[in-house]
This record gives sequence, C-alpha cells and structure tokens, in this order.
Amino acid sequence: MKAYAELVRAPAALTVLGDTVAGSAAAGLKMTGRRLLLPLSSVAFYWAGMALNDWADRKLDAVERPERPIPSGRVSAGAALTTGAALTAAGLGLAALGGGRQAMRVAVPLAAAVWAYDTVLKPTPAGPVAMAACRTLDVLLGAGDDPKKAATAAAAVGVHTLGVTALSTGEVHGANPATARAALATSCAATTLALTGPARGGWHRAASMAAGSGYAGLVGRAQADAVRDPSAKSVRSATKNGIHGMVPLQAAVTAKGSVLGAALVAAALPIARKLSRKVSPT
Repeated sequence: MKAYAELVRAPAALTVLGDTVAGSAAAGLKMTGRRLLLPLSSVAFYWAGMALNDWADRKLDAVERPERPIPSGRVSAGAALTTGAALTAAGLGLAALGGGRQAMRVAVPLAAAVWAYDTVLKPTPAGPVAMAACRTLDVLLGAGDDPKKAATAAAAVGVHTLGVTALSTGEVHGANPATARAALATSCAATTLALTGPARGGWHRAASMAAGSGYAGLVGRAQADAVRDPSAKSVRSATKNGIHGMVPLQAAVTAKGSVLGAALVAAALPIARKLSRKVSPT
C-alpha cells in the first residue's frame, strides 16, 4: 500500500479537492447532495495522472529517481498503467453520478487531457500548458451548466498551474532563472485573478483577501528564492510549495461565494503539509 501511495502521491490529492468547490462557488452553486462526489472525481483523476506519469517516465526515473515505485521494483509498469486506467474510469463514473451530463461534458475532455499530458505532451514545450488545461477543466467540472461564471476562477488555478509545472522541470538539474521569474509572474497573475470579481459581502471579500495573501506569501516567497538560487533544491522547494499553494488559492476564490466552503477547503492545507513528510507530492 505504501508503494501505491507513493505512486499516486496520495496525500497531494488533498490539494485538488478544492478545484470543484471553487468552481461551484464561482458559479453560485452549492456543493451538496450528489455534487459532493465531484471533488472525489477530481481526486481520482489526480491519482490517475500521477500513476500514468510514473508509467510514462519509468525509463527516465530508472536513471534520475531510482527510488520511485516502478524503477525500484515495488510496482510493475503494467500495474501502474492498470491503476491509471482504473482511476480514470472511477473519475468518469463519479463525475457522472455527481453532475450528470453537464459534468461529463467537462470530465471526458479532462480525462483526455490527463492522458495526453502524461503520455505525449509532458516532455514537450506544450507540457505546462497541457497541465494547466487539466486543472482549468477540473475547476469547471464544479461549475454546472454555466461554466462562464467560473471562467475567472478556472483561469486563476490554470495560470498558477502553468507556472508551477514549468518550474518543476528543474527539480533534478535546476532551472533557468528566466523560468523561475516567469513562475513568480504567473503567481502574481493568479493572485489578481483569484481576488477579481464580485463577492457576496464584506466578510466574503475579507476572507478572500486573507486567503489570497496566504497564497501569495506561501508560493511567492519560495519562487522568489528560486529566482535568486535556481538550484534543484530550491526548485523542488518551490514546486512543493506551489502544489500546496493550490489550497489557499482555491480558498480565495471560494470565499467570495462561501466563507464556510473556503474554510473547509483551507483545512486541507495543514493535513497535506504534514502528510507530505511521509509521501512527497513531487
């Protein structure tokens, strides 16, 4: 079980639960009843992507990261591929149960984007864009039949993902300083997008600002360090903080529509950070 937890980066899935919550709040919908299955659909897609990532990178990992589950022999390549396929099917099934046809209109392209990223696009210049598309679609998965209302929220998460993914390519050998600066710029843009738009009231705006400030501090500080020192160690730290930074970013978006929803989303961060000491999210 530990090997499979490492394969899918199990605790890191806590950072994806808030995607559909943010999309739902932005669209003015309540995350109740069957719709509570949508965050679980996101988790299934995330875990599928991680399993497929390691399956696709198994030869490279044998050289650069031999301790990972596949090159270390703890999980076979075939089992990893089967895990990715099964989790993709689970994600589609949960989306269908939680949101019906409306959700499936987003879930199917989301599943296709996950597979395309891991199997074809990841090592290409289009890789970060493809990953950003995955997280953008995941936010829209929670928006129901009016995804336009959640467009800004989805853009905030997508832009953040773009920067984190681009910077993460330097986790082993270090990054180009220009890439680190670009990642920092995307975090500034994501903060602006997250705080843009109407809020239900003054408390909602205040909660959104507080979460947005937490996001900017957590992610921006680590990325600024990577700009000064773009070594592999600094890049890994910035990537880890970028993954965890998804949570306060989602909370900032959610708070404009639901303070309670934002609080529940934010509660995932300390748990994710604690568990990351046992299973790395990168």
